[in-house]
Amino acid sequence: MDLKAKLRHVMDFPKEGIDFIDITTVLQDAEALKTTLEQMKEKISAMGDFDLVVGPESRGFIFGTPLAYMLGKGFIPIRKKGKLPYKTISVEYQLEYGTDVLQMHEDAVKPGQKVVIIDDLLATGGTTESNIKLIEQLGGEVVGIVYFIELSFLNGRDKLKGYKVESIVKF
Repeated sequence: MDLKAKLRHVMDFPKEGIDFIDITTVLQDAEALKTTLEQMKEKISAMGDFDLVVGPESRGFIFGTPLAYMLGKGFIPIRKKGKLPYKTISVEYQLEYGTDVLQMHEDAVKPGQKVVIIDDLLATGGTTESNIKLIEQLGGEVVGIVYFIELSFLNGRDKLKGYKVESIVKF
């Protein structure tokens, strides 16, 4: 199945000049969603043994939770500041228009646990770099990162050197 052809492009969203790649067309197509999850599962399975799947808000939840279930692993959410109910650790990261803060529960990852990060899109790599900082702050080890889509022209992999990075669809 050509998953790239299933994606919808929305021009000038969320601001002028942006070609937003909309994954909802894949999510609403049962076969495309199944194919996406199966391909991501194959990439994760090739990364070796691990303990947990980590997914950042919000589209990382969409792919991360079913993949954790399929692989028999726990799922850890990373959320924006103020969204998690228990004690958290935080990391501030740079956006093109300012900064934001991501958080994870302080007991989400135990020292020595191996994790895989799942997300929908690799653009500049900044969000994933922040996810890695949170995981490593708790003593976890990132054994791999899997994306549905990679925008290769933004060179996001440059920020993720030293980590195994895989994607399903590349632009």
